[in-house]
Amino acid sequence: MTASAGTALVMVDLQNDFCASPLARARFRGDPATLDAVASSAAGAVEEARRRGVEVVFVRFTGDPSHQGASWRLRDRARGRPPKCLEGTWGAEFHRALPAAGEAVFTKRACFDAFLAAGFEEHLRDRGVEHLVFAGLFADVCVDSTARTAFQKGFHVTVLADCTTSLHLPYEEVLAFMRVLYGARTPASDDPSAWAVPGTEPRLQEGREDQEEEETCAPQPVRLRG
Repeated sequence: MTASAGTALVMVDLQNDFCASPLARARFRGDPATLDAVASSAAGAVEEARRRGVEVVFVRFTGDPSHQGASWRLRDRARGRPPKCLEGTWGAEFHRALPAAGEAVFTKRACFDAFLAAGFEEHLRDRGVEHLVFAGLFADVCVDSTARTAFQKGFHVTVLADCTTSLHLPYEEVLAFMRVLYGARTPASDDPSAWAVPGTEPRLQEGREDQEEEETCAPQPVRLRG
């Protein structure tokens, strides 16, 4: 068995309306170059996964009003938000990283969590996947929602730190939260250990490291960026 057996790269919502369209640029409060860097790194991670024989699973979002629940529609009306990633539009298309023939694509219809997409969990279970490596957008929205469910369902979680960013909350705090709550690893995409199932190699001084992590990442008040 190779180090990457049991691992799948989950590419979350790397779509034009989240990282390339005028709407995406207007919503993102940080440097637009960050979105470009994330897209470039995420595309590179896809190529690296394929080179290693790691399965790549693509997840896409569609926000058509016909898919939205009443609470979703009320929120968007209250905040003046137009729907994003409408089915059949350029905004809903993948950006930079495109599925290859035979790679699975799952659609989230006006929801954050990929486990709510039909067939997503079944696909992973059928292939013996136990470790999910996440890339895509956004770390504090759909990546977090999916990682949270993944952890609760018994999957190991890795988030490639250079292949995502946050929309509302300070990014480093989001990663720290995932490390503490989900036991997530947050390496860069060029770290070979990112692709190995956690636990296949012994961790030294595990108890002391976990204690230091919790002390360092003690909950602090956070403020939404808008």
